[in-house]
Amino acid sequence: MTDSFRAMTIVEHDGRPRAEFRDLTVADLPDHDMLVAIAFSTLNYKDGLAISGKGRIARRLPMVAGIDLAGTVVESRSPDWKAGDKVLVNGWGLSETEWGGYSRFQRLKPQWLTPLPDAFTFEEAMGIGTAGYTAALCIDALEGWGAIAPGGREVLVTGAAGGVGSTAISLLARKGYTVTAATGRPETHPYLAELGATAFVERTALAEKGGALQKERWGGAVDSVGSTTLANVLAQTAYGGAVAACGLAGGMDLPATVAPHILRGVSLLGIDSVMAPAAKRDSAWKTLAKHLDKAQLGRIARIEPMSSLPELAEDIVAGRIRGRVVIDVSR
Repeated sequence: MTDSFRAMTIVEHDGRPRAEFRDLTVADLPDHDMLVAIAFSTLNYKDGLAISGKGRIARRLPMVAGIDLAGTVVESRSPDWKAGDKVLVNGWGLSETEWGGYSRFQRLKPQWLTPLPDAFTFEEAMGIGTAGYTAALCIDALEGWGAIAPGGREVLVTGAAGGVGSTAISLLARKGYTVTAATGRPETHPYLAELGATAFVERTALAEKGGALQKERWGGAVDSVGSTTLANVLAQTAYGGAVAACGLAGGMDLPATVAPHILRGVSLLGIDSVMAPAAKRDSAWKTLAKHLDKAQLGRIARIEPMSSLPELAEDIVAGRIRGRVVIDVSR
């Protein structure tokens, strides 16, 4: 085992959080039951906020950043896992209250681990990451609620060119849904069409304040934007439909009314990926293993070295990242 290894850490500097690379040893890691050798992590919007300093994500310092990881169990003090097991971790407070995945090694609690599905390599699993896993949670929720069905009304995906949106479009299209993508980047239309989107909505059309009830269009939607966008999506959702809300890139507010809910029976389904129970996680990863096109995953994701995290963090917060970024923690 390497004596020391580099990690992206959030530290306090002049009373504010600041990201910097530090060298750690295994002895520096938290005293949890599982020691995992990390192969890959990912870049998520929350990671971008933490590293760029544009959002206070870490609630205690110092903090190793990175909300995702995939790797191999090196040591286990739990009967549920053994050395050599291939695992992944999404959420569970990593990078917020618990040390995360931007490191060659990490100690973790056994209940945080999910077995790596046989369908995926470490790299592929992190190409999916929390963003793709969240997209699968959204689709499972919409289908479980009975709001959408293949061959029915269009399903809208907002923030379409991002990690959640890209994976949601791919999964929905493979399942036989008619998918409309909402994006503010026309240059991504060919990419989104390759993933399965058949129509497009300009982001600004949903970002402007609209009526409490608008023309019914969507059978359901996956929304990662929130705020006015979510309010308009709810107002445009057809009778009996539902919207799975999983993000707040546009803001935490929701300037909406109860009209869609009490006059059209529209449901707002909140999707939490951080503390989701094991049953929902397992279902989401089964959905991904069964329906995600690996060829499309190759178009969605790219690999970057951990050393590029400062620049990548600025890009994802500014909306300049398309699809998914896999982080090679060894570089």
